[in-house]
Amino acid sequence: MPHWSVYTGTNEPHDAVAELPAPPPWRAFDGGPALSPPGDTDDEAAVSPDRVHRARTYVPTSESVQLVNAALCLRRPLLVTGPPGTGKSSLAYAVARELRLGPVLRWNITSRSTLADGLYQYDPLSRLYAARKDDGHPHAPDGVEDHLRLGPLGTALLPYDRPRALLVDEIDKSDLDLPNDLLNVMEEGQYEIPELVRAARHSPDGTAQVLADGTDTPVTVARGRVRCRAFPFVVLTSNGEREFPPAFLRRCVRLRLRRPDRTQLTDIVRAHLGEPDARVQGLIAEFLTRAGTGELATDQLLNAIYLTGVAGLEADSREKLAERLMPYLSTAADGDGF
Repeated sequence: MPHWSVYTGTNEPHDAVAELPAPPPWRAFDGGPALSPPGDTDDEAAVSPDRVHRARTYVPTSESVQLVNAALCLRRPLLVTGPPGTGKSSLAYAVARELRLGPVLRWNITSRSTLADGLYQYDPLSRLYAARKDDGHPHAPDGVEDHLRLGPLGTALLPYDRPRALLVDEIDKSDLDLPNDLLNVMEEGQYEIPELVRAARHSPDGTAQVLADGTDTPVTVARGRVRCRAFPFVVLTSNGEREFPPAFLRRCVRLRLRRPDRTQLTDIVRAHLGEPDARVQGLIAEFLTRAGTGELATDQLLNAIYLTGVAGLEADSREKLAERLMPYLSTAADGDGF
């Protein structure tokens, strides 16, 4: 039987990695084939297993279902706020799978993210180097499109017949300008690529073949302008670390996720790991007790349940390990923050 404790701490090399248990289903990666095109998600083997699992096991609230439908009908972005671990990003994968919207386009926001990053990336230096080749002499330069790739937002706004799903994750980490910069693009459903607009004047048909986000298959962009046909299903997530401008909020459907109660937690555990037994019910109760005095995330509970069910642990060790796997997220609530 696979045993979890393959590391002994003795500094003696040994080959025991093959004895590791199978990974949790939400942490299974296969390095498999390229993602399938939009609308062709019947073959889920083309999508990363962890994302398929995330979509299959998501347990929405009735409010989530209602507001997702409102965002879809109104063609408006869905702004999802809530504490860490409440399933904000998983919602996008669940909707995309159920409605067959294709692989989710994901834009992870940092404090340095700009609107241009989401629309496209252009590398003029690589074009300059390509023009000189290896012999150091000038050559006819490659086309602009050979050094340009659409970003997740830029890809989502391509003229697909069916909407794409776009996850803009942790938008509250952006600088102050990004939410306002998104307003016009989201409102109009279109944008321009200046480099391709200029290049179109020297092209016979004014078109360019550009790589889209998440694929090596080029798409056609006419005269440097992209305009959506079906407005994408956009999920913007926020941990509530900042306020957004009223003009931005007015254009979003807003969903606030709260920490799950015991019934919801049991449903989530059942979806991921099967029917909870007495041991698991005890961990759920402990999680709820600890969550009442500090901030915890649902995936911490799932980690504890999964790992303490692996062979090789005594009962008292299971309890200690479970406690270590459920540290408070705020260091103020827990001395060393684990």
